[in-house]
Amino acid sequence: MRFGFGKNWQSYSRTALTQERITQARQAFDQLFQGIDLKGRSFLDVGFGQGLSLVCAAQAGADVLGIDIDSDNLAAVALTAKAMGHPDIPKARIASILDPDCVQDLSAKAGFDVVHSWGGLHHTGDMARAFDNACSLVAHGGHLVCAIYNRHWSSPVWKAVKYLYNRSPALVQRLFIALFYPVIYLAKWLVTGKDPRRKDRGMDFYHDVVDWVGGYPYEYASVQEVQDLVCPKGFECLHVHRARVPTGCNEFVFRRSATP
Repeated sequence: MRFGFGKNWQSYSRTALTQERITQARQAFDQLFQGIDLKGRSFLDVGFGQGLSLVCAAQAGADVLGIDIDSDNLAAVALTAKAMGHPDIPKARIASILDPDCVQDLSAKAGFDVVHSWGGLHHTGDMARAFDNACSLVAHGGHLVCAIYNRHWSSPVWKAVKYLYNRSPALVQRLFIALFYPVIYLAKWLVTGKDPRRKDRGMDFYHDVVDWVGGYPYEYASVQEVQDLVCPKGFECLHVHRARVPTGCNEFVFRRSATP
């Protein structure tokens, strides 16, 4: 059982991707990759979704490749590239980071300078193995840049909500969104003191609510748990940008040792 992220991302790219949000997305991407030169570097995006990061990396001069298991995201990337004024659709294909054949094929490229996955590895159904495979694809001296849902006491409750949503017929799913939209709005407003509709990273509140309520499979980890997954594989954690809300995504920038 799996949530169809691609349909939601197509809707976002078609109806919500304004120039203001594109500017926000570029600013957030530049901030996350501050100090990492992407020009001429190989860039793998695991779970490329709507393609904002994929297009940003391509426009920064990287040689990009995106993989995602949801074929509907290919259309979302095309819409995003057009909205961002990119002349070509970035290279992307349907594949799973959990598929050993996919990983073996990607490994033949002698490692990527950057492996990026913003909010993707925790939706694979096997986050630990997804991290193993993603880490193995980073070239020595390269970077792993990822974002993972933070562990919180409410995380198991949300996992149950997501499971029930995906087991429900379409009408009930719409009722889920109608119910949780004001709940999530109020919770975020109380935590941040800001209007949750004014999103960062170029996101849109309504599409984020659909993504959040429906996003299954769903795993989560504390900052330390993510570091414990990655650092023993020869990585150093350079930066952690903690989530603004308790169940949000913590961002990580890791660098792999330059020597085997």
